[in-house]
Amino acid sequence: MLSQLRDFHPDADSDTPLYVQLANKLTDGIAAGDWRVNEALPSERVLSEMLTISRVTARKAIDMLCERGMLTRKRGSGTYITPKLEQPLSRLTSFSEELRERGFSAGSRWLQREIGIASPTEVLSLGLSPNMPVARLKRLRTADDVVMAIETTTIPAQYMPNPHSVQDSLYGYLEANGTIPMRALQHIRAVNASAEQAQLASIPAGAAMLHITRVSYLDNGAAVELTHSYCRSDYYEFVAESRR
Repeated sequence: MLSQLRDFHPDADSDTPLYVQLANKLTDGIAAGDWRVNEALPSERVLSEMLTISRVTARKAIDMLCERGMLTRKRGSGTYITPKLEQPLSRLTSFSEELRERGFSAGSRWLQREIGIASPTEVLSLGLSPNMPVARLKRLRTADDVVMAIETTTIPAQYMPNPHSVQDSLYGYLEANGTIPMRALQHIRAVNASAEQAQLASIPAGAAMLHITRVSYLDNGAAVELTHSYCRSDYYEFVAESRR
Protein backbone atom coordinates (compact mmCIF):
# COMPACT_ATOMS: atom_id res chain seq x y z
CA MET A 1 0.00 0.00 0.00
CA LEU A 2 2.90 2.37 0.68
CA SER A 3 3.89 2.31 -3.00
CA GLN A 4 0.32 3.28 -3.94
CA LEU A 5 0.40 6.29 -1.63
CA ARG A 6 2.05 8.28 -4.39
CA ASP A 7 -1.34 8.27 -6.16
CA PHE A 8 -2.63 10.38 -3.26
CA HIS A 9 -0.23 13.23 -3.98
CA PRO A 10 -2.13 16.57 -3.83
CA ASP A 11 -1.92 19.02 -6.71
CA ALA A 12 0.11 22.09 -5.69
CA ASP A 13 -1.41 24.10 -8.57
CA SER A 14 -4.99 23.52 -7.40
CA ASP A 15 -6.95 26.23 -5.59
CA THR A 16 -8.10 23.61 -3.08
CA PRO A 17 -5.89 23.52 0.05
CA LEU A 18 -3.43 20.63 0.08
CA TYR A 19 -4.79 19.10 3.29
CA VAL A 20 -8.34 19.11 1.88
CA GLN A 21 -7.14 17.40 -1.30
CA LEU A 22 -5.31 14.77 0.74
CA ALA A 23 -8.30 14.23 3.04
CA ASN A 24 -10.55 13.69 0.01
CA LYS A 25 -8.08 11.29 -1.62
CA LEU A 26 -7.74 9.31 1.60
CA THR A 27 -11.54 9.24 1.90
CA ASP A 28 -11.78 7.76 -1.60
CA GLY A 29 -9.08 5.23 -0.76
CA ILE A 30 -10.85 4.12 2.41
CA ALA A 31 -14.15 3.79 0.53
CA ALA A 32 -12.39 1.73 -2.16
CA GLY A 33 -11.05 -0.68 0.45
CA ASP A 34 -7.38 0.31 0.30
CA TRP A 35 -7.37 -0.05 4.09
CA ARG A 36 -9.42 -2.52 6.11
CA VAL A 37 -11.52 -1.68 9.15
CA ASN A 38 -9.32 -1.26 12.26
CA GLU A 39 -6.18 -1.13 10.09
CA ALA A 40 -3.70 1.61 10.92
CA LEU A 41 -3.38 4.51 8.49
CA PRO A 42 0.21 5.51 7.61
CA SER A 43 1.57 7.98 10.14
CA GLU A 44 1.92 11.72 9.57
CA ARG A 45 5.65 11.22 9.08
CA VAL A 46 5.16 8.51 6.45
CA LEU A 47 2.52 10.55 4.61
CA SER A 48 4.69 13.66 4.58
CA GLU A 49 7.75 11.75 3.32
CA MET A 50 5.93 9.72 0.68
CA LEU A 51 3.90 12.66 -0.65
CA THR A 52 6.54 15.38 -0.14
CA ILE A 53 4.19 17.49 1.95
CA SER A 54 4.63 19.03 5.36
CA ARG A 55 3.67 17.12 8.49
CA VAL A 56 1.28 19.98 9.28
CA THR A 57 -0.58 19.26 6.01
CA ALA A 58 -0.70 15.54 6.80
CA ARG A 59 -1.91 16.23 10.35
CA LYS A 60 -4.68 18.57 9.18
CA ALA A 61 -5.89 15.98 6.65
CA ILE A 62 -5.98 13.29 9.34
CA ASP A 63 -7.76 15.68 11.71
CA MET A 64 -10.41 16.28 9.05
CA LEU A 65 -11.03 12.54 8.64
CA CYS A 66 -11.22 12.12 12.42
CA GLU A 67 -13.89 14.84 12.49
CA ARG A 68 -15.76 13.00 9.72
CA GLY A 69 -15.68 9.85 11.86
CA MET A 70 -13.65 7.91 9.30
CA LEU A 71 -10.54 7.63 11.48
CA THR A 72 -10.07 6.98 15.18
CA ARG A 73 -6.95 7.99 17.12
CA LYS A 74 -5.65 5.56 19.72
CA ARG A 75 -3.20 7.20 22.08
CA GLY A 76 0.29 5.74 21.80
CA SER A 77 -0.75 3.42 18.98
CA GLY A 78 -1.76 5.33 15.86
CA THR A 79 -4.75 6.29 13.72
CA TYR A 80 -7.10 3.53 12.59
CA ILE A 81 -9.89 3.09 10.07
CA THR A 82 -13.19 3.42 11.94
CA PRO A 83 -15.63 0.53 11.58
CA LYS A 84 -18.91 1.72 10.05
CA LEU A 85 -22.26 0.00 10.27
CA GLU A 86 -24.55 1.05 7.41
CA GLN A 87 -28.06 -0.16 8.13
CA PRO A 88 -30.67 0.10 5.37
CA LEU A 89 -34.04 1.45 6.45
CA SER A 90 -35.90 -0.66 3.89
CA ARG A 91 -35.63 -3.99 5.74
CA LEU A 92 -36.11 -5.22 9.29
CA THR A 93 -32.98 -6.99 10.54
CA SER A 94 -31.28 -7.37 13.88
CA PHE A 95 -28.06 -5.66 14.90
CA SER A 96 -26.30 -9.05 14.95
CA GLU A 97 -27.49 -9.94 11.45
CA GLU A 98 -26.28 -6.64 10.00
CA LEU A 99 -22.86 -7.01 11.61
CA ARG A 100 -22.35 -10.59 10.50
CA GLU A 101 -23.25 -9.67 6.91
CA ARG A 102 -20.47 -7.06 6.98
CA GLY A 103 -17.84 -9.35 8.47
CA PHE A 104 -17.91 -7.98 12.03
CA SER A 105 -18.08 -10.06 15.19
CA ALA A 106 -21.28 -9.02 17.02
CA GLY A 107 -21.47 -9.06 20.79
CA SER A 108 -23.43 -7.80 23.80
CA ARG A 109 -22.46 -6.69 27.28
CA TRP A 110 -25.49 -7.01 29.52
CA LEU A 111 -26.25 -4.20 31.94
CA GLN A 112 -29.76 -5.23 32.98
CA ARG A 113 -32.22 -8.12 32.52
CA GLU A 114 -35.34 -8.05 34.67
CA ILE A 115 -39.11 -8.31 34.89
CA GLY A 116 -41.08 -5.22 35.97
CA ILE A 117 -44.41 -3.44 35.65
CA ALA A 118 -44.97 -1.52 32.40
CA SER A 119 -44.50 2.23 32.66
CA PRO A 120 -47.10 4.58 31.15
CA THR A 121 -44.83 5.11 28.11
CA GLU A 122 -44.40 1.36 27.62
CA VAL A 123 -48.16 0.81 28.01
CA LEU A 124 -48.84 3.38 25.31
CA SER A 125 -46.11 2.24 22.90
CA LEU A 126 -46.86 -1.47 23.19
CA GLY A 127 -50.64 -1.24 23.50
CA LEU A 128 -50.65 -2.93 26.92
CA SER A 129 -53.11 -2.86 29.78
CA PRO A 130 -51.96 -0.94 32.89
CA ASN A 131 -49.79 -2.87 35.38
CA MET A 132 -48.92 -5.60 32.86
CA PRO A 133 -45.51 -7.25 33.44
CA VAL A 134 -42.72 -6.62 30.91
CA ALA A 135 -39.17 -7.84 30.40
CA ARG A 136 -36.55 -5.10 30.28
CA LEU A 137 -33.15 -5.57 28.71
CA LYS A 138 -30.29 -3.06 28.69
CA ARG A 139 -26.99 -3.80 27.00
CA LEU A 140 -24.04 -2.45 25.09
CA ARG A 141 -23.93 -3.59 21.46
CA THR A 142 -20.41 -4.24 20.21
CA ALA A 143 -18.71 -4.86 16.89
CA ASP A 144 -15.28 -6.48 17.17
CA ASP A 145 -15.41 -5.52 20.89
CA VAL A 146 -15.98 -1.82 20.08
CA VAL A 147 -19.10 -0.33 21.69
CA MET A 148 -21.39 0.80 18.87
CA ALA A 149 -24.65 1.46 20.74
CA ILE A 150 -26.43 1.50 24.09
CA GLU A 151 -29.72 -0.35 23.76
CA THR A 152 -32.73 -0.61 26.07
CA THR A 153 -35.55 -3.00 25.08
CA THR A 154 -38.97 -3.71 26.55
CA ILE A 155 -40.83 -6.92 25.65
CA PRO A 156 -44.26 -7.95 27.04
CA ALA A 157 -43.56 -10.69 29.60
CA GLN A 158 -45.94 -13.07 27.80
CA TYR A 159 -43.33 -13.24 25.01
CA MET A 160 -40.32 -13.31 27.36
CA PRO A 161 -41.05 -14.72 30.80
CA ASN A 162 -37.35 -15.16 31.58
CA PRO A 163 -35.14 -12.37 30.16
CA HIS A 164 -31.99 -14.14 31.36
CA SER A 165 -32.61 -16.79 28.70
CA VAL A 166 -31.69 -14.26 25.97
CA GLN A 167 -28.10 -14.59 24.80
CA ASP A 168 -26.46 -12.30 22.19
CA SER A 169 -29.35 -12.08 19.70
CA LEU A 170 -32.76 -10.82 20.84
CA TYR A 171 -34.31 -11.54 17.44
CA GLY A 172 -32.79 -15.00 17.51
CA TYR A 173 -34.60 -15.62 20.81
CA LEU A 174 -37.90 -14.25 19.48
CA GLU A 175 -37.66 -16.30 16.29
CA ALA A 176 -36.94 -19.47 18.27
CA ASN A 177 -40.09 -18.82 20.29
CA GLY A 178 -42.31 -18.04 17.28
CA THR A 179 -42.60 -14.33 17.97
CA ILE A 180 -40.27 -12.77 15.37
CA PRO A 181 -41.24 -9.19 14.41
CA MET A 182 -42.47 -8.78 10.84
CA ARG A 183 -42.54 -4.98 10.61
CA ALA A 184 -41.37 -2.01 12.64
CA LEU A 185 -41.74 1.75 12.94
CA GLN A 186 -38.55 3.68 13.68
CA HIS A 187 -38.00 7.28 14.68
CA ILE A 188 -34.46 8.66 14.42
CA ARG A 189 -33.16 11.89 15.88
CA ALA A 190 -29.84 13.44 16.84
CA VAL A 191 -28.99 13.82 20.52
CA ASN A 192 -25.96 14.68 22.64
CA ALA A 193 -24.49 12.00 24.88
CA SER A 194 -25.23 12.31 28.57
CA ALA A 195 -22.42 11.79 31.08
CA GLU A 196 -23.58 8.18 31.67
CA GLN A 197 -23.89 7.41 27.96
CA ALA A 198 -20.49 8.94 27.26
CA GLN A 199 -18.88 6.74 29.91
CA LEU A 200 -20.57 3.58 28.61
CA ALA A 201 -19.69 4.28 24.96
CA SER A 202 -16.19 5.68 25.63
CA ILE A 203 -16.97 9.01 23.95
CA PRO A 204 -16.82 12.61 25.23
CA ALA A 205 -19.84 13.90 27.12
CA GLY A 206 -22.02 15.89 24.72
CA ALA A 207 -20.79 13.99 21.66
CA ALA A 208 -23.32 13.46 18.87
CA MET A 209 -25.35 10.23 18.97
CA LEU A 210 -28.30 8.86 17.03
CA HIS A 211 -31.35 8.02 19.13
CA ILE A 212 -33.48 5.38 17.40
CA THR A 213 -36.86 4.47 18.84
CA ARG A 214 -38.29 1.29 17.33
CA VAL A 215 -41.64 -0.41 17.90
CA SER A 216 -41.86 -3.84 16.24
CA TYR A 217 -44.99 -5.82 15.47
CA LEU A 218 -45.94 -9.45 14.96
CA ASP A 219 -47.75 -10.64 11.87
CA ASN A 220 -51.07 -10.33 13.73
CA GLY A 221 -50.42 -6.64 14.48
CA ALA A 222 -49.52 -7.04 18.17
CA ALA A 223 -46.58 -4.93 19.35
CA VAL A 224 -43.78 -7.15 20.61
CA GLU A 225 -40.79 -4.84 21.07
CA LEU A 226 -40.00 -1.29 22.17
CA THR A 227 -36.32 -0.46 21.78
CA HIS A 228 -34.39 2.73 22.42
CA SER A 229 -30.93 2.66 20.83
CA TYR A 230 -28.31 5.35 21.38
CA CYS A 231 -25.78 4.82 18.60
CA ARG A 232 -22.35 6.34 18.15
CA SER A 233 -22.66 8.61 15.14
CA ASP A 234 -19.00 8.07 14.22
CA TYR A 235 -19.62 4.33 13.78
CA TYR A 236 -23.25 4.07 12.75
CA GLU A 237 -25.25 5.44 9.84
CA PHE A 238 -28.55 4.70 8.14
CA VAL A 239 -29.00 4.38 4.40
CA ALA A 240 -32.33 5.01 2.64
CA GLU A 241 -33.06 4.43 -1.03
CA SER A 242 -35.70 6.64 -2.64
CA ARG A 243 -37.38 6.05 -5.97
CA ARG A 244 -39.50 8.32 -8.12
